[in-house]
Amino acid sequence: MADLLTLENITNLLMLCFLQAVLGFDNLLYISIESQRAPVASQRAVRFWGIIIAVTLRIVLLFLMVTLLDRLEAPFYVLDWEGVITGGVNFATIVYAIGGAFIMYTAVKEISHMLSLHDPSHDVEAKSGKSAASVVALIVFMNLIFSFDSVLSAIAITQVFAVLATAIILSGVAMLVLADGVTRFLQKNRMYEVLGLFILLIVGVVLLGEAGQAAVHGAEAMGMAHEEAKALALRVFGYEIVPMSKSTFYFSVIVLVAVEIIQSGYSRKLNAERKALQSHHS
Repeated sequence: MADLLTLENITNLLMLCFLQAVLGFDNLLYISIESQRAPVASQRAVRFWGIIIAVTLRIVLLFLMVTLLDRLEAPFYVLDWEGVITGGVNFATIVYAIGGAFIMYTAVKEISHMLSLHDPSHDVEAKSGKSAASVVALIVFMNLIFSFDSVLSAIAITQVFAVLATAIILSGVAMLVLADGVTRFLQKNRMYEVLGLFILLIVGVVLLGEAGQAAVHGAEAMGMAHEEAKALALRVFGYEIVPMSKSTFYFSVIVLVAVEIIQSGYSRKLNAERKALQSHHS
């Protein structure tokens, strides 16, 4: 026990908690949006059990990744369709690609659905059309997709399982505390749900970008020279898929949030002016 309470481990734990908070925001946002598709009476339970099961599975995933890290990183297939798609594939490539595509599909589908609505009250009823069990299962599945990014980043900081598991548990507790509040906010301010969906769309793009270089990172971790490993980068129609930098991602999110806040404030101002004008004429 004393070996764990070192300055290095405590510092790593604090850094991991910060990392989990930053990387976990998109996960929390997804949980808050997706839970609204369950029956209204079950939504809180869906969020609770979805997070509990997901955190438990994340710890299991962490243990497996720490134990089998080499196997997960090793490229096991090389795509060689010249001019169309080339590059190496490892486990992370598949997870990032499937997760990114699914998140983008979900975001685009929800945005399209909201744009096609004529009766907002019908939307509330339609969104509650899934069973609680199916929503929990989807939340758990997508949590594992989100987890892969945060777990890989965490392992880059330390491979002390106790420190990693503690950070994940603390992030799970934080999600439990914040999930209901985020959901209530989205329900009262539905315009921000659109903002959340666009952020999820960007998250999907980020994951697809990570898929492009996953085999490269895996090969380098196995000791392959950088120049040789770069040949494993995914290329589509001759263009290399490169990940979006975290700074670009956060800047994009900040810009989206700022635009939404300014636009909302301006809309309220216009509505107030219209009401004042109508009152003056009447």
